[in-house]
Amino acid sequence: MARTDLTPSTEVGRALTLLTDDDLYLFNEGSHLRLYDKLGAHPTTVGDVEGTYFAVWAPNADHVSVVGDENGWERGADPLRPRGTSGIWEGFVPDFRHASAYKFHIGTKAGGYKVDKADPFAFHAETPPRTGSKVWSLDHTWNDAAWMSSRAAHNSLEAPISIYELHLGSWRRGEDGVRWLSYRELAESLPAYIAELGFTHVELLPITEHPFYGSWGYQATGFFAPTSRYGTPQDLMTLIDAFHQAGIGVILDWVPSHFPNDEHGLGYFDGTHLYEHADTRQGFHPDWHSLIFNYGRAEVCSFLLSSAMFWLDHYHIDGLRVDAVASMLYLDYSRKAGEWIPNRFGGNENLEAIDFLRRFNQEVYAAHPGVQTLAEESTAWPMVSRPTYVGGLGFGMKWDMGWMHDTLLVMSKEPIHRRYHHNELTFRTVYASSENFCLPLSHDEVVHGKGSLLSKMPGDDWQKFANLRLLLGYQFVSPGKKLLFMGAEIGQRREWAHEGSLDWDLLDQPEHAGLRAWVTALAGAYRDEPALHELDCHPDGFEWIDCTDWESSILVSLRRARTSADLLVVVCNFTPVVRHGYRVGAPRGGWWRELLNSDAEEFGGSGQGNLGGKEAEPTPYHGREFSLELTVPPLGVVILKSEDGELTAGEAG
Repeated sequence: MARTDLTPSTEVGRALTLLTDDDLYLFNEGSHLRLYDKLGAHPTTVGDVEGTYFAVWAPNADHVSVVGDENGWERGADPLRPRGTSGIWEGFVPDFRHASAYKFHIGTKAGGYKVDKADPFAFHAETPPRTGSKVWSLDHTWNDAAWMSSRAAHNSLEAPISIYELHLGSWRRGEDGVRWLSYRELAESLPAYIAELGFTHVELLPITEHPFYGSWGYQATGFFAPTSRYGTPQDLMTLIDAFHQAGIGVILDWVPSHFPNDEHGLGYFDGTHLYEHADTRQGFHPDWHSLIFNYGRAEVCSFLLSSAMFWLDHYHIDGLRVDAVASMLYLDYSRKAGEWIPNRFGGNENLEAIDFLRRFNQEVYAAHPGVQTLAEESTAWPMVSRPTYVGGLGFGMKWDMGWMHDTLLVMSKEPIHRRYHHNELTFRTVYASSENFCLPLSHDEVVHGKGSLLSKMPGDDWQKFANLRLLLGYQFVSPGKKLLFMGAEIGQRREWAHEGSLDWDLLDQPEHAGLRAWVTALAGAYRDEPALHELDCHPDGFEWIDCTDWESSILVSLRRARTSADLLVVVCNFTPVVRHGYRVGAPRGGWWRELLNSDAEEFGGSGQGNLGGKEAEPTPYHGREFSLELTVPPLGVVILKSEDGELTAGEAG
């Protein structure tokens, strides 16, 4: 029953609205980019009465009311009114104020559908397993002005971008090993740790509210609410602020591809398939048993675009990594014949999703030109990271899943067999400049029985660590931005488990401490050496010196910066055999300093190397006028930097 004890001021408040006719037009057109300012819950005062303005889109509903702590969860006590024919229900409700828990009770006469739904636009939520929304404001005093004014340079494709991917709930736990650390507790140690490692960015597995912790955030119900498991919105802002003050960019894993079918969520929201397709051949994901957004519905596009803008506008996020892009692009993704519906041209491309992704990238870069968007796209879809005006999808970068699969395949082989897979290491150069690539060794490679990176490596314990140092070294010397999932730097022996912490006690063992020292050295070199990052996404930044020595499983490459003074020669040995007197061509004479050697004793290696460097001899080799006679360590990576000398006429030309 509706309240009868309303004062004149609250009666006036019932007519309160934040929605203009322009808002409704843009919403219905699919062009509203900041719906979170209009829909959802917004605390306000009418006269002397504190309360909240609520608005929710439920066009099929016959009645909508707010239920929650302040009215004893009584359905019908605080009804909302329809806004014309827009499908939006709105109104001012007294007593509901900051931190009040609530849901929308939605009912239809046809079919007698009744359900209590969480607010799709809520800024905060009850801590799971509770599923209510909470009235919340987003006031916060930021202290990251220096970062925000310079972040475009940090996010440039010519900048060093090395990403530490992590799951907040399992990076480190409380003293008992069970309790999650809060956002504020993490702010006290996590930014400093990542800065000490030398990474430039952090990528957070989805922190949008999700009912099932084991989904790691990929089954989200709150597209505008950070999970309350670790604290409040302001607590998360404090963590992001701390990252920025430590000089670290923050990338958010964002999931516009699907959502769970929990009753309180978006599914069958108003007794119709409002956010998802009604036909399961389009609206149900067979792999994840989740629902797929209807990108052909304008209001759904407004919802998703507003979600993307929200994290950039209010949380100072520096980049959005879009999950499962391939599942959005293809109508037949993970489906058999007869289980999908072709597009209007008879093809398997999801034309509406393509339009949405292009619009997403256009709007993000127009509003926030200093950020980056990254696509997890696992197929050969063309021009993912090319501008929309030339037919691309408009992303800033694309994950190179091909590099990841090929490299891990080779590294999992016994070294004696790697000679037969040499081309899988070199094939990437055929397409390396076709996209702006990020090389990922992500959480997906260390779950579901795949084992940790260390456990994938063959051989005894010494060889496992040497192989892992080689793998990580090969990643950091290859052209492309870098991503590494937490725990790889300490040599986790078991695969990632989200219910616990990383095994930090491993660092008491020298081989694990040596591995972390190697990752720190790699990240530092990548950050400090222009030749390792400046032309990551340009063909001039990399060339083979020799990629044909399959019998020895050795690759020799050259990395360049924009200025001719910065040159690096990189030698990778994929066997446990030390190669003494191994000659490689060099682009110039003079002294070549051994910048890094993965076999150094400080990293847990055997100490095979070149005593600090080598003088290039005027002996032509590999088509170069100079050459270096090197000791190539077992299962090792050696990086040599030119300290002096001039380019030969051939190299300069």
